[in-house]
Amino acid sequence: MVKRRPGTTPTLEEVAALAGVGRGTVSRVVNNEAGVKESTRRTVQKAIAELGYVPNLAARSLAGRRADAVALVMTERDWRMFGEPFFSETVRSVGDALTDTSVQLLLTLVRTEGERQRFVEYARGGRVDGVLLMSVRAEDRLPDMLADAGLPTVLLGRRSVDEQITYVDADNVGGAREAVAHLLRGGRRSIAALAGPLDMYVAQCRLRGYRQALSRAGLTADDSWVVEGEDFTEAGGHRAMTELLERHPEVDAVLAASDTMAVGALAALRAAGRRVPDDVAVIGFDDFLLAEHTDPPLTTVRQPLEDIGRTMVRLLLEEMEQPEVAWRHVILRTRLVVRESA
Repeated sequence: MVKRRPGTTPTLEEVAALAGVGRGTVSRVVNNEAGVKESTRRTVQKAIAELGYVPNLAARSLAGRRADAVALVMTERDWRMFGEPFFSETVRSVGDALTDTSVQLLLTLVRTEGERQRFVEYARGGRVDGVLLMSVRAEDRLPDMLADAGLPTVLLGRRSVDEQITYVDADNVGGAREAVAHLLRGGRRSIAALAGPLDMYVAQCRLRGYRQALSRAGLTADDSWVVEGEDFTEAGGHRAMTELLERHPEVDAVLAASDTMAVGALAALRAAGRRVPDDVAVIGFDDFLLAEHTDPPLTTVRQPLEDIGRTMVRLLLEEMEQPEVAWRHVILRTRLVVRESA
């Protein structure tokens, strides 16, 4: 019977003791090496499962063993979100940034507590050398679990202003503020916001920029002019715009928290007989390809996803080479792209 102190991690020696074999035999089984009888391999694997042993990533790295792979982890709970342009553009930018390296990119979906635990165990087992995280909500513990496990980790965005994991983000506050300032310069005064889910810091920041711009113009940012979407999708934008028109039929401009929400808003305005931009001006956020092809073409805030992906990969590779490096925070500039919708 193998005993250890509560809260400690099972060791290779404990697996060996439980299986009744030597430490070297356990090591060969863990590394899937030849020279182990099948019956012995099964005994060792049973002991590994019983103890919950996970191979130590740091020890394997010291031995010169690298997985040469990083995981891009998506944490959205609704799988349909992965059809949105934000996700495909992020995967493309990260993949492009890894093109000239020997590192493979693994895409992983993590939604539940069980999936978080399994992924952390998988990552700690030496299958990946680092992790890129996207779409992380305020309450998500996964970044902290990875940090506690010693895994180099970089976030796209952040969970709060106090984030203590390395991240790369766009200037969401400044981008939204400039978008609303553009509407004000155009003479709009009844300006609404279609916000993203406010348990995501990115949505909070874009809403903050909207409110700052109104405040600087001496206008009151009344809460009734803000409709929160449960997601950043076209359907979410359509629902939010429909609700807004019921609240404030006098609206003359809208800032949507994403381009896809703006597409939904355009459809809702068209169904209500409102002309864009004559009756209502619309601005999105992202500048995906679809923004050029809406009717009318969409004025939007461009966030530099290609630069974000490249910077995330650079920071992660640096942390993989120097695990002791302090976490870093990078915020990249956005730019307003003016088209016909505003």
